[in-house]
Amino acid sequence: MSDAVHQLVRTHTTFLRTRKHPSANAFEELDSFDHLYESQQSVVDVYEAITEQLVLEAIDRGKIGYLVPGSPLIAERTVDLLRQRKEVSIEVLPGISFLDLAWERLHVDPVGRGVTIVDGQSFESEFASLTGPLLVAQCDNRFVLSDIKLSLEVENPPKVTVLQRLGLDDEAIFEVEWENLDREFEPDHLTSLWIPELPLSGPVGSMAELYALVRRLRSECPWDRDQTPSSLIPGLLEEANEVVEAIELIESDEGSLDDLIEELGDLLFHIMMQGAIGEEGENFDMGDVARGIRDKMIRRHPHIFDRDPDMPMPSKEQLAEQWAAIKAAEGAEAKKNLANRRQR
Repeated sequence: MSDAVHQLVRTHTTFLRTRKHPSANAFEELDSFDHLYESQQSVVDVYEAITEQLVLEAIDRGKIGYLVPGSPLIAERTVDLLRQRKEVSIEVLPGISFLDLAWERLHVDPVGRGVTIVDGQSFESEFASLTGPLLVAQCDNRFVLSDIKLSLEVENPPKVTVLQRLGLDDEAIFEVEWENLDREFEPDHLTSLWIPELPLSGPVGSMAELYALVRRLRSECPWDRDQTPSSLIPGLLEEANEVVEAIELIESDEGSLDDLIEELGDLLFHIMMQGAIGEEGENFDMGDVARGIRDKMIRRHPHIFDRDPDMPMPSKEQLAEQWAAIKAAEGAEAKKNLANRRQR
């Protein structure tokens, strides 16, 4: 335990997030927030309640201390919430994280392997964007484990390494099959999961499988191999029109969702074909397409991605004017860049 932490405890009123951690034994005189884990409906509510109480204490006392297990910079949601509060300023004193022990036990270089660290409490909501090796922290109950298990729908799910109570006398490290993740062992607040490789699943996996199919057709099918961006235009327009027709039929109660799904798939196939051709020519790929539209949508939605939370949401009319102004500015910038390129 650092001298700075002990100095903080001696000179200021200090709180513990929880006593359910070995290091808490060194601070028996301090109050904790363990009672909130019993009174709140969810962990999210607990973290928000802790943050609110800490802010009120800081306003009342001027300066307080707050101790959390491990490092406050790693998987500590309450610290994130405190940093968002304008009423108080935060000074963080880093500590040793459980991650240091995890990498040693796993014999893993997290930078070299490109490991993603994710909170088990938010795994289900973040799953669609997760790939590769993962360390899932704070898997403290079977409900969290069940959510993680049900998030992945593939034929051959990976084995999972469970890490419990690292550095303590009852430390445990063992493997479990994915289907037994929520029933083969008892999780606790010092439980993490190591997933060596998360296979693509859900929408992300389906997109990857379709793109792999398109690339194979470009390689092996004579007709698909001969296509060019221009030769695909008639089919692209036809599929776009059929999507419109399918939507209109549904709105008139004459169509079906299955028809719409099929027509959207046909249109998506054309988009992927354009992406595959661009990739073969080393001009662009589907990643460029996805990043381009993502960045454009962020630029055109400043009321979502760059809005002062204290300001009211613009009206629909104001949003339409904002969209038109941003689009016009982008068009002017594009023309300027094109003119500059032609002058070179």
